Amino acid sequence: MKPYSLLLFLCLFSYSLTAKKNLFNGENLKNWDIYLGMPIPRFEELAKKATPKSTFSVIESDGQKMIHISGEINASLATRKAYGNYHLHMEFKWGEKFYNSRNSGILYHSFGPFGVAIKTWMAAIEHQLQHDNLGDTYLMANTACEIKVVKGADSRNYNYSPEGQSTAFSEKDNGRSIKKAKDAEKPLGKWNTLDLYCFGQTSVHVVNGQVVMFNTNCSKIENGQKVPLTKGKIQIQSEGGEFFIRKLEIEKIKGIPAELLK
Repeated sequence: MKPYSLLLFLCLFSYSLTAKKNLFNGENLKNWDIYLGMPIPRFEELAKKATPKSTFSVIESDGQKMIHISGEINASLATRKAYGNYHLHMEFKWGEKFYNSRNSGILYHSFGPFGVAIKTWMAAIEHQLQHDNLGDTYLMANTACEIKVVKGADSRNYNYSPEGQSTAFSEKDNGRSIKKAKDAEKPLGKWNTLDLYCFGQTSVHVVNGQVVMFNTNCSKIENGQKVPLTKGKIQIQSEGGEFFIRKLEIEKIKGIPAELLK
């Protein structure tokens, strides 16, 4: 191979390893696993009728293919591959239908079998999508992390704050739920842009361009000990609210971007 041809090949090969990849192929969900779990409380009859294809489907709207999630049953749409050190970009909006609440989440660093979390999902750390709580952290099953927090105005909840005190969270350490720093969600019916950065044991939640959560020392608890949690499958929840995803991309990163560390 001639020198310039070899250089071009190496450049293209390097680009292919680092370029963004579509997790949604624009046609179907063949690269995903689907698991149907618990009924939404008070909507047990809907759960009996739910199927994988009715819960997670691909539709066309405004000339664009997108993922439709019914929300009629607690269920998981999960990647078959585990990911670490990445930037996940997602664009979603809520639909008109909801059952108890407009609720969902991106469950990252997922591991183990379906059903260990609320009899539906794999153990994971959640980037909360629930309306009015977009960007919160929720620790599913035996996961843990540390976050700089301050006590909320209600003196019960913890809110992420860059100037807060680094605090451990888990089922046994101050609870599973940590509130976002601020509300950056757009009105219902508008498209929201989410960016999730995961590198090593650190994860950052960015909502519509604003950093709302910064997790460190992400871990799983095994035999009473915290073990570093740095990668896993990605799950998207059906959890009571209809919503749509028009873009879902992932790319490898070599660190958390400097502008997010300020």
